[in-house]
Amino acid sequence: MPEHYALIPAAGSGARMGECLPKQYLELAGKPMIYHALRRLVETPRIRRVYVVIAAEDKRWDSYDWCEFAPRLTVLRYGGATRADSVRNGLAAMAGEVAAQDWVLVHDAARPCLSAAQLEHLLDAAGNDPVGGLLAVPVADTLKRADATQRVSATEPRAGLWQAQTPQMFRHAMLLQALQQADAAMITDEASAIEALGHRPLLVAADNSNFKVTYPRDLHLARLILENPHD
Repeated sequence: MPEHYALIPAAGSGARMGECLPKQYLELAGKPMIYHALRRLVETPRIRRVYVVIAAEDKRWDSYDWCEFAPRLTVLRYGGATRADSVRNGLAAMAGEVAAQDWVLVHDAARPCLSAAQLEHLLDAAGNDPVGGLLAVPVADTLKRADATQRVSATEPRAGLWQAQTPQMFRHAMLLQALQQADAAMITDEASAIEALGHRPLLVAADNSNFKVTYPRDLHLARLILENPHD
């Protein structure tokens, strides 16, 4: 039976947060933000090992105590210029320990509020799919397209539109091939690379609590969710 592994790309700077500290290390509920994503994955029995990809020059990682995760955590210092580069490098570095048909769940360091229920739902649903899938939420708001002057140029129909989240779960060999062959300018997440190969990933319904911390105000909301878990 295929095993399950997880990979967290964490080599970015998080410039939109307006902080000197890389986003993954911002304090959230007394811990660096990446801690919460790591804990959820490491504590999931169905996930055999968690890999985190950081920049080769990252000195901050070693300033934290990760010993509670040590038996099931591997650090890869192969971070790239983009998220896709980091994921591709991480997958390549994992290749000696992970089989081609094993599942890899790629998760954002900046999604600290992933619940156990959401993660189990993805494992159950995507694990029975020939391609794999991702957590996502149907778009609920009205969508407006802006022109160059920031005025509405059109209202876009939202029927059938989903907002992609992570984890995104695909076979190791298929995902590595997809990222190696993809046009980097067209890749915004792992699913888009899989789509470029001609596959159609499964959308697995999640909810908005699994949001990505992008702006400073998001930290407050993430803190509230972590303090009031809904599993």
